[in-house]
Amino acid sequence: MTDVLIVVALLLVAGAATAAVLNRDPVRQALVLSFLGLALALLFTFLQAPDVALSQLAVGSAVTPLMILLTVRKVRRRPGSGDDGVDKPAGRGR
Repeated sequence: MTDVLIVVALLLVAGAATAAVLNRDPVRQALVLSFLGLALALLFTFLQAPDVALSQLAVGSAVTPLMILLTVRKVRRRPGSGDDGVDKPAGRGR
């Protein structure tokens, strides 16, 4: 029974990793990466490594996708913000 669970978890990991690579939208990639973290946590649990599973659950499925989403939000420019895409020289009062 344990071997079946390990094979199913490995298939979930392979499918989620493939989906993360094939997605082009960073927001979707972050969501799929979160699912990948959950699948890896399940795999580690089935392989009797609960400490690794807990750290994977915290970091892989929560912290990393959250940081990616916050970074994408910060990097994307808002339309009408006055930024025309032209780099301006740094200086005072210019």
